[in-house]
Amino acid sequence: MGLITATKAFCKLLFNPQLCDSFDEMIASGGTLKIESKPAAESPKPIPPEIPVRSDAISLIAALQREARLLDIVTESLDGYSDAQIGAAAKEVLRDTGAVIDRMFGLQPLTTVEDGAHFETPDKFDAAMYRLTGNVSGEAPFRGTVNHHGWQATKCDVPQWNGEKESALVIAPIELEIKS
Repeated sequence: MGLITATKAFCKLLFNPQLCDSFDEMIASGGTLKIESKPAAESPKPIPPEIPVRSDAISLIAALQREARLLDIVTESLDGYSDAQIGAAAKEVLRDTGAVIDRMFGLQPLTTVEDGAHFETPDKFDAAMYRLTGNVSGEAPFRGTVNHHGWQATKCDVPQWNGEKESALVIAPIELEIKS
């Protein structure tokens, strides 16, 4: 053994009690050192690129703005417009908003019972499907009058965000018309 290697071994043994104990065991067993080959290091798996995260709520409101201009009408002051002008603008926005919501969620009523009709809940019912109002007491089934048929989504097809991380919160880009 060379002097440099012996010096390195001495320093390692001097400052590492666990290594020192292992060395003592080796000496006690007759001085033979078992050299175990290390398994070949596995090549690191490539790290997939980070997919920017964007809330589905932002994607939904971006679609409502892009296709129905919903934010423009709800954030604009209506003070300078007549009721007829507001109604005309709202008609178009509501139609286009309905189309976006139908495409993404496929809304359907929870019941076909007409508003104003008498209705009874099941004995055991999901509170997410029924909102009881008025004089509610006792135990189910509850009997009352339908004030609203409720809604349920038949799907949820909110587009997946594939833009840059920095623009994940952008709802509508700046529109810039270039004139020559």
